[in-house]
Amino acid sequence: MTDTLALILVGLGLAIIAGLGAYAFKLWKEVQRRQDFQKNELRRAHDNCLENLELVASALAQEQVDITEGAWRCKVLLEILDQNLTQRPDFQAFEEVHRRTRHLHTHSARKALSPRERMQEDRERLVVEDEMREPVLKAATAVIEFRRGWPDSLH
Repeated sequence: MTDTLALILVGLGLAIIAGLGAYAFKLWKEVQRRQDFQKNELRRAHDNCLENLELVASALAQEQVDITEGAWRCKVLLEILDQNLTQRPDFQAFEEVHRRTRHLHTHSARKALSPRERMQEDRERLVVEDEMREPVLKAATAVIEFRRGWPDSLH
């Protein structure tokens, strides 16, 4: 092999290595961009969820929304933030209302019920709301405090 051919092969090898390095760098930058985008989306989702949670909890604390509906909405929003939040003692009232009322019909399924069946479900819901009113209102206040301490209050 001549010196010229060896230099050409070395140059070609270096060019290939440089090209692969540039491509790897480009891919790494794309991964970084996507991770930053994902973090930003998660932050925005949390901010939106927290804003909605505070609105629902405030309406619940001021008794502007039914106990059952407010508890369900708070439960869902808390679970979006972290699946384990409804297990906290301060927020367990939401989980309890959900557990005791999840079998009740809603929306079009409720409309399909006979008036007697609807009245029976309303009675069941009202019993739960009467029993759980104070714990749910206390949990709503705890949610407002939780929101004020975000994100430190998460852990």
